[in-house]
Amino acid sequence: MSPARAAKHRPETAGRILAAAEESFAAHGIAGARTERIAARACVNKGLLYYYFGSKRNLYRAVLRQLLEEFRQTINPANSPPRPPRERLLAFVNSYFDFLASHPNFPRLVQREVMESKGELDWILNDYYRPVLRGVVGVIEAGIRQGEFRRVDSQQASLTLMGATTSYFAAPLWARFLGQDLLRPAALEARRRALIDFLGYGLFRRDGRES
Repeated sequence: MSPARAAKHRPETAGRILAAAEESFAAHGIAGARTERIAARACVNKGLLYYYFGSKRNLYRAVLRQLLEEFRQTINPANSPPRPPRERLLAFVNSYFDFLASHPNFPRLVQREVMESKGELDWILNDYYRPVLRGVVGVIEAGIRQGEFRRVDSQQASLTLMGATTSYFAAPLWARFLGQDLLRPAALEARRRALIDFLGYGLFRRDGRES
């Protein structure tokens, strides 16, 4: 039985391996992660790990692809029901924030892939990030046309919005600098409110004016 079919037929075991691998890869990268530790944490033997996924690199790719697929399905504005642009953009911000709050390893794993993949990033860009970015750009452009948003560069505004959301979770240094747990519920809600407030002043038209 192939690794993919084995994982398909034993989803609980595969899920434990992927969860253990996610934590290890996020903390140590693909080079520093040890398959022995991943197997022990998943309560399987090392041979079963290789039987399911073939290699450490394949396991790393499976972890990342699983997270990226959830990322695309969960937050892409193109998947949301028809609503006014302001509601759709707020829904995007909230869903993206919730996704990162429940998957704090995601930005670190993507960063590690960028650093360690030797430039082989087309599969991430084409399959996952470009569809999401196009969706956000489309919502902003619709908001501009309908008079809900200020006239801005829609692509730059999209990058700013995604970057401001991601950076909170991607840089553990902030937690050390501020001396607090940034993932505790009160801190997360404070950050969410700050993002939405920033969005309201930076993009949404107020009192019918451009600024």
